[in-house]
Amino acid sequence: MRLEKCWFCSSTVYPGHGIQFVRNDAKIFRFCRSKCHKNFKMKRNPRKVKWTKAYRRLHGKDMTQDSTFEFERKRNRPERYDRNLAENTLKAIKKIDKVRSDRAANHIEKRLKVRKGKERREAQKELEQSIHLVKAPQVLRQDQSLTLPKIKVEVSQPKSEQNQAMEE
Repeated sequence: MRLEKCWFCSSTVYPGHGIQFVRNDAKIFRFCRSKCHKNFKMKRNPRKVKWTKAYRRLHGKDMTQDSTFEFERKRNRPERYDRNLAENTLKAIKKIDKVRSDRAANHIEKRLKVRKGKERREAQKELEQSIHLVKAPQVLRQDQSLTLPKIKVEVSQPKSEQNQAMEE
């Protein structure tokens, strides 16, 4: 079972799924869904369409360089079947998948740190510009004129005699 990559969005195309387009020069383009095929026919650049892997990699949203990506490469050299080799390969795949997920999590964490720092700087700048609008809690405790007065409202119970007279 061969899993192909979509030419446009780089997602996996499973057997029996997607569309295959063969150009006049015998170049084969595989697409995972009609959305990718239509975008290709409209001559859109995958690096400029925000939902594609190419865009995400180009703009630093996804990891681009990692040694674990080397294992995904397509190899056309046939290998003689060896049970031990297949067993070791399956074990290695699990380890590689864990390493890749850890590295992806670290990458996301780094991106979020940058955003948090940027938000903090913007908030600090806004606070410096409008500090005159902010009063410290201790100032409010000392000067009661800055707080809204508390209003007590009395709620009276209606008399039962009047209610009976109205009902009749």
